[in-house]
Amino acid sequence: MLDLTGKNAFVTGIANNRSIAWGIAQQLHKAGANLGVNYLPDEKGRYEKKVKQLVEPLNPDLILPCDVQDDALMEEMFKAIADKWGKLDILIHCLAFADKEYLMGDYSSVPRDAFNKSLDISAYSLTHFARLAKPLMPEGGSIVTLSYIGGVKVMPNYNVMGVAKSALEMSVRYLASELGPQNVRVNGISAGPIRTLASSAVGGILDMIRQMEEVAPLRRTVTQEEVGNTAAFLCSDLASGITGQIIYVDAGYEIMG
Repeated sequence: MLDLTGKNAFVTGIANNRSIAWGIAQQLHKAGANLGVNYLPDEKGRYEKKVKQLVEPLNPDLILPCDVQDDALMEEMFKAIADKWGKLDILIHCLAFADKEYLMGDYSSVPRDAFNKSLDISAYSLTHFARLAKPLMPEGGSIVTLSYIGGVKVMPNYNVMGVAKSALEMSVRYLASELGPQNVRVNGISAGPIRTLASSAVGGILDMIRQMEEVAPLRRTVTQEEVGNTAAFLCSDLASGITGQIIYVDAGYEIMG
């Protein structure tokens, strides 16, 4: 029923087999999409090797370096996408960063440079992605990003990342308004806590997962596959009327008081 055959989908943010981006990539592949992925370049090439080994079963058309703080590298990545595919149908944004030191303690202690870096990587990168993707989506497309409930409600040990996610969610709405006339839809998925490389930096993540299992209506956490299924849906024609939304995939935790 969910068919993405022939669609060109670029997925960013795969770090390892626990990454939510990895779950999304797998579901897009199952739905028939042509895949491209990125890795964060480093001097020893560790990330490149790890990502290439992981995604090999999905047979991606593109495996490209991407550092969202490097404008030239960003432009090179989208040029490579244009050269290979000619157009882009799906863009998945799964990128976020905050210095672990400033996730805990007093939020007011966050210094300017740490604040700016978190907002740049976690929120502005979506805006930059959209600007570069826009010319490659003349016939429409779908952009999906990842958020968390800490962007709308205060969560322990989240601090500056919560502010970054709030900016990200508002960016979804403004980008949806801007890109809607060319039939490009922009949405976000607010996933429940999942044990990933990124979430391991959040103090008390295991306590958060246990609380979710006790409080959420479904009395459990969610999986990368479930988030991936929602992303694939949002990228398909089945979601043709949905844009500017933040979809909660959290076993219902968000509705509870």
